[in-house]
Amino acid sequence: MPDNLVVAGRAFKSRLIVGTGKYRSFQEMARAHAASGADMVTVAVRRVNLTDRSKESLLNYIDREKIFILPNTAACYTADEAIRTARLAREVGLSNWVKLEVIGDQQTLFPDTEQLIEATRVLVKEGFVVLPYTNDDLIAARKLIDAGASAVMPLAAPIGSGLGVQNPANLRILRERITEVPMIVDAGVGTASDAAVAMELGADGVLMNTAIAEAQDAVLMAEAMRDAVIAGHKSYLAGRMPKRLYASASSPMSGVVR
Repeated sequence: MPDNLVVAGRAFKSRLIVGTGKYRSFQEMARAHAASGADMVTVAVRRVNLTDRSKESLLNYIDREKIFILPNTAACYTADEAIRTARLAREVGLSNWVKLEVIGDQQTLFPDTEQLIEATRVLVKEGFVVLPYTNDDLIAARKLIDAGASAVMPLAAPIGSGLGVQNPANLRILRERITEVPMIVDAGVGTASDAAVAMELGADGVLMNTAIAEAQDAVLMAEAMRDAVIAGHKSYLAGRMPKRLYASASSPMSGVVR
């Protein structure tokens, strides 16, 4: 369908991508995934049991016939760590796709741009489809695309903060200047209105985890996020009215009985 999210030639019906961490149970996670309508979920490779099949794993609660697994390199602080983690995910059969994270600061979890670009370059050469988590920085985004990234994933705010879009101007600039690959807002969304704002700014998709997992009712929040992403995308496509300082009558004055 023409309105699908298309990444590296693969179409996804939903523009919402969700995570697998912080849920109160695997069962709740599965219900939230279903309610979100997402057909791609991200899994932290270093935080999941990949080898001992006798132990319960969150992978057992993901229907891989319906949901595409996007491994991520969360908790990696160097390019080498991230590259090894992506290779492990591929070796155990998860995917040759990777949401690439190379963290540069433990408190803010902001990316290390230099290491991120280097890891992207190496993994693309090895045949990976790389979706890097990055700052809302046009120059960094351009360098990642030059390195072969299949999407750019700028943050809205620090990971897990729930602050919403903090720099809308930066996302608008990215939207205007990045046309070769999808722009997926990743990190910082806290509630449905945040997701709608990100999509209204022109994002091709939104990735979130904490906003759903830490909601009092995770399943209901997943539904809200699903609807917000759809509404925000439609609003962007429709084109909003211009903002005006003064009132403008809703009814035209021509033909008014005097």
